[in-house]
Amino acid sequence: MVHNPLLSRRIGRFRLDRLLLALLAAGALFVAGRAWLAEHPEHDPWAPLDLRDPPGWATQRKLAALRADPGECRAVLERSGVAFSALAPAGEGACRRDDRTVLAQAPLSPRQPASTCAVAAAFTLWLDQGVQPAAEAELGARVARIEHFGTFSCRRLYGRGEGPWSEHATGNALDVAAFVLADGRRIGVLADWNGGDAEAAFLRRARDEACRVFGTVLSPDYNAAHADHFHLDQAARGFGGVCR
Repeated sequence: MVHNPLLSRRIGRFRLDRLLLALLAAGALFVAGRAWLAEHPEHDPWAPLDLRDPPGWATQRKLAALRADPGECRAVLERSGVAFSALAPAGEGACRRDDRTVLAQAPLSPRQPASTCAVAAAFTLWLDQGVQPAAEAELGARVARIEHFGTFSCRRLYGRGEGPWSEHATGNALDVAAFVLADGRRIGVLADWNGGDAEAAFLRRARDEACRVFGTVLSPDYNAAHADHFHLDQAARGFGGVCR
């Protein structure tokens, strides 16, 4: 085969040109990607978590990271403009609560319960970005009050005498029983979950939205013990958590 220096140079230039074009395209994609993430921090794993942003691809991982870091969690609440109080530790043994955080303005009834900061952060995001939009879309009104069964109960799962401890033992869970709308309507998990109307549709949307921010979400679809409430906790259950 006859070697042609001119042809070899042309082939070399062609390959170099293709490489440069590929590098330019990759650089343009990187710059565009960074610009898009800057406009959508909920999808950026490196952006600081702000609970005013809608849930995105990175939100659940950021929330999960707060479970073991109450200090960082409270910094997130402050950054997000959420009023809260940090209470002194309480309890002992399996029911020791080193992280006791109370939201100052959450529409919870009958009282503002003390929970872990991770639960408080997830609840704030769920209420603002999940519950309220679902209520307005399905029921035409906003939620004014959320009735609950509490956060803390020093007990094992299902009140058994042995076995694993409940997340309620450390205040790392919240049981939600009903939603009261601004127009006075009450949407109860027990009363309305099995209906075929807008109330049932709202409850299912509220449950599904909770699955985006809590580690565990248990509803009447899980078992009879949860027929009258949603169990929401921030236990580490692996990526994606438990949603039933």
